[in-house]
Amino acid sequence: MKSDKISKEKLFKYFKVSGDALNIIKKSIIKGKEKEAKEIIEMVENYLSDAHHFEKKEDFVNAFAALNYAHGWIDSGVRLEVFEVDDDKLFTIK
Repeated sequence: MKSDKISKEKLFKYFKVSGDALNIIKKSIIKGKEKEAKEIIEMVENYLSDAHHFEKKEDFVNAFAALNYAHGWIDSGVRLEVFEVDDDKLFTIK
């Protein structure tokens, strides 16, 4: 059965996943990649802020979409070797 709804529980889970991943990448910046890391972290924080905004409006679908964009930025930084991480549960690792 297909659903067009996002539960509050699912949203909470993904807020935690992206929040945990953000905390890790802030401590895992590869030397010489500080400028790129700053830009990526800023974008992640902006999308997380958007997600919280939508959540407060009980617009869980758009909150979930913003969370996916936030985590996409995180994974792009990992794949582009801006951050050095080894957790294959939180990140898309080569």
